[in-house]
Formats: sequence, C-alpha cells, structure tokens
Amino acid sequence: MKVVVTGGGGFVGGAICRRLRQLGHDVTALGRRPHPDLTAEGIRTAVQDLAAADAETGLTAIFAGVDCVFHTAAHVKMWGPRETFVRGNITATHNVIAACRAAGVARLVFTSSPSVVAADRDLRGVDESQPYPSRYRALYPETKAAAERAVLAAHGTGLQTIALRPHLIFGPGDTNLVPTILRRARAGRLVQVGDGLNLVDLTFIDDCVTAHLLAAAALDEREAAGGRAFFISQGTPVRLWEWIGRVLALHGLPPVRRRMSASTALRVATVAEGLWRTLGLASDPPLTRFLAEEMATDHYFDIAAARRELGFVPSCDVWQATEQSFGQP
Repeated sequence: MKVVVTGGGGFVGGAICRRLRQLGHDVTALGRRPHPDLTAEGIRTAVQDLAAADAETGLTAIFAGVDCVFHTAAHVKMWGPRETFVRGNITATHNVIAACRAAGVARLVFTSSPSVVAADRDLRGVDESQPYPSRYRALYPETKAAAERAVLAAHGTGLQTIALRPHLIFGPGDTNLVPTILRRARAGRLVQVGDGLNLVDLTFIDDCVTAHLLAAAALDEREAAGGRAFFISQGTPVRLWEWIGRVLALHGLPPVRRRMSASTALRVATVAEGLWRTLGLASDPPLTRFLAEEMATDHYFDIAAARRELGFVPSCDVWQATEQSFGQP
C-alpha cells in the first residue's frame, strides 16, 4: 500500500509512518520541513505547506498513486491569532480533501480530537452522539471541529473518509503532553486545579497508531464505518492528578503541592486571556479558560463504537502504558 502521512514528523504522524514502514508499506512523511531521521529509516519525505496558496496543486502531485492519506497535521496550541488556527486546521484540511479527490486517493483518515465536543461541563462516558457545542472556549477545538465536519462531509463515492478522536496521547516520543507537565513541574509552575478527583481518558501512542491502521482497513471492509468519527482511548479512565503524580514520580520529581479551586482558576484564566488580548501578546497566557476546565472536569468517552466498527482493542490500561513508557527497564 502506498501511503502519505501529513504531519509525518510529529508525534502521532511519525509513529504512524514508522509502523507502516515496519509493515512493508511505501510511506511518505509530509511536512513543512525535511526529516532526515525518517529518511534514514527508509521513509520518504516531502515538503509542503498545507495551507499555502498553491497547496492543492503541490499536494495533488504528492498524492498521485497513493492509496490512503493519514491527515495528522494540525495547529495545536492553546492561544494565538484566529487566522493561524484557521490556516493550520481548516484551510489545510480543505486542501488535503481537494487534493485527495484530484489525485484519486481512495481513503482519508483524519486525526481529530475529543475537544471538538468539549463544553464547559463534565463529559462522562459520552459517545459519538454527543453534539458539537454551540460555542467554544478556545480556537483549537473550534477549528478542529470545522475540519472534522469537512472530512466527514467529504465521504462518498471516490473518497472514503473517517475521523478518529484520540484523547490525551502519551508514550515514547511524546512532544506535548508529558513534556509540558515535566517542564511546568521543574519550573515550579504546576498547580492542581480542582479537587483532584476528576476522571479523564488517555491514549497510549501504540494503540493510537493501531486505531489509525484499523480505521484505514475499515474503510475497505466495513461500509458502516465510513463518514463517521470515533473516540479512541485506553478505555480505562483515571484520576487526572493521580496519573500526573505517577508521571512525576517516574521522572524523579516531587508530587504537586500547590492547589487552586476550579472557580478561582477560571477567574484567573479569564483575566489572563483579557490581558493578553488587550495587549496583543504573542506568548501563551499562563492559564486559559479551556485549559482550566480540562484540568478540573471529567472528560472520558465511550469507545464501544470503535471496538465494534473498527475492531479496536486497547493493548493495556493507562497504568500499564504509563509504566511501560516511563518506568525503569
């Protein structure tokens, strides 16, 4: 199978590229810059800005003869100009869809996020019937939801599409979740928000990759899977702050001592966002409303549909994956 992975140099995209290469597929990692490390592993690389004015033309050439595109590239930030999120998540995705059609690509697997249904309340065991909210606290989930809707709407004759919503991906090679936790902890800036009892889902990178490959296969084998989104996780929600404590311990760091109520955190975040917006600051605020809510609320999801339609079975629970990722050999 000939495959292109957008965002192939990233955490999820790189892991998908490596798994596909190990399985003997012809893989191209597509990104904004070359990745010599992937080239050294026998993975072809291509350079293209997905949101550029000529992106559709460039992508169509890259997608020629390709059987499946995994679209993992995204602008993942908590703060920034709207136009940057629109370009990185919406414009880029529309260009990928158009190029798939122009090049005759049969399958498109999109890496979405559970944040597309995030609301300012707990999400406890919700399934894919959970609607998109009427408003969003942040630009990332708002633009990611628009991209997901575009991908699912594109499903039909000639191009089959599917979207996956893996939650809080971690494991070897992680460049975002755990590194951010460790960086804040080492700087003395990690603060527990809420009572510490909130339950969350997490997704081990190995199982995230497996889900993507199963999704691509399902587009050939299970007609009912096409044009749909699926939640992906280990299927075993854990207390967020207990898990963070274990991650810190495995890295030789002390537990979190500082605490802030959810209501206080939301007020602080509201003030911070207002100040950053007024001053036009390019840096990230110390806290945003979306992040404050994510750290204090329950957000775990029913993965029954992924089990049933994709054949997805997590290889282990969150605690086993955590020990496997960060424990001593």
